[in-house]
Amino acid sequence: MKFLKSRVVYILTLLLVALFLRFFLLSLLEDTSDKVLSISIASLILVIGAGFVLMGTANVIEETTEVLQERTHLAGGLLQSLGTAFPDMVLGIVAALVSLKLQATDYTMAVNYAIIAASTTFGSNIYNVAHATWCLLRQNLANAKNKNFLMFPFLPMFGTVRPMQDHPTKPSMQELDTAIAVSTALTVLTTVVALSMVIFGHVATPPKNFGTDLYQLIRPAGLFVFAFGVAILFLFRKTQKVENPEKEIVAEEQYYRNKSNLVIWIHLALSGAAILFAAESMVHAIQVICVATNLPFVVAGILAGVIGCLGEMIVVHNYSVNPAGRIGDAVVGVAMDNIVTIIGASIVAIMGGIFLGGSSLILVFVIILSFNTVLIAQISKLKNAL
Repeated sequence: MKFLKSRVVYILTLLLVALFLRFFLLSLLEDTSDKVLSISIASLILVIGAGFVLMGTANVIEETTEVLQERTHLAGGLLQSLGTAFPDMVLGIVAALVSLKLQATDYTMAVNYAIIAASTTFGSNIYNVAHATWCLLRQNLANAKNKNFLMFPFLPMFGTVRPMQDHPTKPSMQELDTAIAVSTALTVLTTVVALSMVIFGHVATPPKNFGTDLYQLIRPAGLFVFAFGVAILFLFRKTQKVENPEKEIVAEEQYYRNKSNLVIWIHLALSGAAILFAAESMVHAIQVICVATNLPFVVAGILAGVIGCLGEMIVVHNYSVNPAGRIGDAVVGVAMDNIVTIIGASIVAIMGGIFLGGSSLILVFVIILSFNTVLIAQISKLKNAL
């Protein structure tokens, strides 16, 4: 009973802190005109939101994924992605809603918020894939040398990667085949988004002094991308994990194994609400910092992508160094997380609020496609080591 109370208190604390950000600190931020105080409050919102709320909800998602996968027979990566991609989607959608409200009164600021929406969404995909690629690089190095390696050299606090032969639970060949297939589908989907923006989305009259061409993901393209993304998730919805009755079960999972699906979904719903309120506060905090420091909105959006993808990065990291060795879930989850994020971008496009400048458009999509190609190569190398 004591453990139950501590778990409930932890999740409710995450929600209460998120509400504190949204209804106290954000109101305080909107009521002040002092630049130094504004930057201080905005920074506090970002630190608390990312460092406590988003990281805490990532832990809840990680603890429940395995149990839900066994009970629903859905892919662990899919369940993981639906939770961890939520911050990316909320950040983008909130920014898009603000953009739409401003279109009639301040078109330039509306475009700036739309750029935050796009660069947050696609920027988070860069960090997800880059971090997952690094995790697999370290895992493959451990496999090749047959010894332990720190996840990050000289930083033992981030955990140790062990050779795959020392993992009590190993990914199945089918799981890694799915990871390669989903990552390939992600490459195609990302390419479709980029081509749609270049071919169909050129904005003839960008805001004054914008300084570069402006591109939009238009509504028809957004509808197509949405349908394409949902179809991919549906196609790869089933788990490919091979069950091991002797697998190691961590304490947190043992807790959720003794709870009903209703309890698990209530915990996830409360965590999702915490993400929603924290993300809304952080979007406005980012805008305040941009105005106060003259930081380009596309740069701010890409930095906000770090906030949006922290949950997925933490889950992938933990699965890589976890003694249970669930790296199969991790690599499937990364690709699915980015597909869910692109679905969020398509929703923003359908709402009419997603833009990128010419140079930003090129850099963002080239980096995503490059990292995704390297990730596919690392998954294939991991598969060969099994």
